[in-house]
Amino acid sequence: MLDTNAFDAAALRLLDEVARSGSFTAAAELLGHTQSAVSRRVAALERAAGGPLFERLPRGVRLTPAGAALHRHAVAVLDRLERAGEELAALHAGRGGTLRLGAFATANVDLVPGTLRRFAARRPGVELRLVEGLTTKLLARLRAGALDAAVVSDYPAGLPAADAGRLVPLREDRLLVALPTGHRLAAEAEVDLRDLAGETWIEAAPRGQPTLLLAACAAAGFAPRGGLRVAEWTGKFGFVAAGLGVTLVPELAARAVPAGLVLRPLRGQAPARRVYAALPEDPLPAALEFVRLLEEWELCTTHSPT
Repeated sequence: MLDTNAFDAAALRLLDEVARSGSFTAAAELLGHTQSAVSRRVAALERAAGGPLFERLPRGVRLTPAGAALHRHAVAVLDRLERAGEELAALHAGRGGTLRLGAFATANVDLVPGTLRRFAARRPGVELRLVEGLTTKLLARLRAGALDAAVVSDYPAGLPAADAGRLVPLREDRLLVALPTGHRLAAEAEVDLRDLAGETWIEAAPRGQPTLLLAACAAAGFAPRGGLRVAEWTGKFGFVAAGLGVTLVPELAARAVPAGLVLRPLRGQAPARRVYAALPEDPLPAALEFVRLLEEWELCTTHSPT
């Protein structure tokens, strides 16, 4: 029975050098061993393989059929090990490997794709993978080692109390009010939240959960009238356009607002969410560069409500 434990990387390299050079002596010189050490190691390989691997000739050696078969596999294994080493080196240098990212939905409107465009131009050898989800889910995946970086926020009810790894503040993202174009306040440059006290609000958070909307309305002296619960931003836009209510929209999502709606800033101290990049305690170089580019995005990108 074949003793595969004898075929470690060093043994396979020795087999390859002897096969290529056709000589124990030449292989010994190339590997920095003595000829007798190479002979002993080859003999051990032959015992493990169950028979001769080399035919001893008056001048040198050549592979037996069994040796040729083993050498073919040895070359494949050594090639895979070399490529693994190159891939690991590229990964640790931020030049290759896979970068697994996560982001909440409205970050994927502009912030993340704009940043990834710049990242891909700088690091074309890095394969990018992206999942979209809620902040709580993304942080759980990050803690489990399934993500290398994530874009998260404290909206609608703050960050989870559990350890979120390393959080890098990116920006404060104003919440704008989305109104149908025919709304009585649609032509205003700014809207006083108190003027929306009688409106129905389209929200995602379950009733009773603390939100930025509840806090802002409480500061303005009223409780918002709840309406339909709609989780996805595209759905909220549809309900507002249909005149079924109004909603708050993060400024990051301004580019995705469809025709039939306008976004207006709220007068005074407008509610805002905080956006972060989350990293594990020992992040990959590629993840660190992605976060640096996220930080730069705020400096060169602005949105104006439509």
